[in-house]
Amino acid sequence: MSISITVTEVPTYVTVNETNNTITLNQSDNPISVQTSLQLVKQPTNTDDVSVASYGGIFPGGNLTNALEVLADQFYRGTSAPTGSNLGEGDLWYDTDDDQLKVYRETSTNTFEFVPLASATGTMDNLDGGGF
Repeated sequence: MSISITVTEVPTYVTVNETNNTITLNQSDNPISVQTSLQLVKQPTNTDDVSVASYGGIFPGGNLTNALEVLADQFYRGTSAPTGSNLGEGDLWYDTDDDQLKVYRETSTNTFEFVPLASATGTMDNLDGGGF
């Protein structure tokens, strides 16, 4: 829904108060206040100001910056395997040297590594999906 207000008196100053949802039109000595039940929305200035709800365990709720960082920690691309404490079972890495898509999974008890899931040459790993 859009509301349009046209003011023809000069000079006129418009003041928006986000705290109590008021708009004041001030024509020099003759202020006019308008109380509204509309929610005034502040435009976000960066990704930290955009709220994101949690979705299907992919990422927790928070801001857009956090959501993008979580997604970036699950998908990699490069010539060497990613390392670090942010790796989790099911993360994907595209090995640009070997043209292989690899998945991070448990290959033996408490041993995790990237294994080929698919490649340009047809090599594939069988996954049962029960581990993640």
